[in-house]
Amino acid sequence: MYEIFKKRLKEEIKLSGMTNIELATKISVSPEMITQYYTTSKMPSLETFEKLCRALDVSADYLLGLSD
Repeated sequence: MYEIFKKRLKEEIKLSGMTNIELATKISVSPEMITQYYTTSKMPSLETFEKLCRALDVSADYLLGLSD
């Protein structure tokens, strides 16, 4: 699950056109935390995960690899 999440998160950030700094500001975390989400096994809290989905306009199922 981590690998799919990391890959899809990185792709969606790129597709959004937002920088890590812009996304981090939007969801109230540090830019370093955004980087950790797609380079380590660090997972966001449920609240932050919801904010990520909303900011990137993607479903939770998609980011988790439960749907295509």
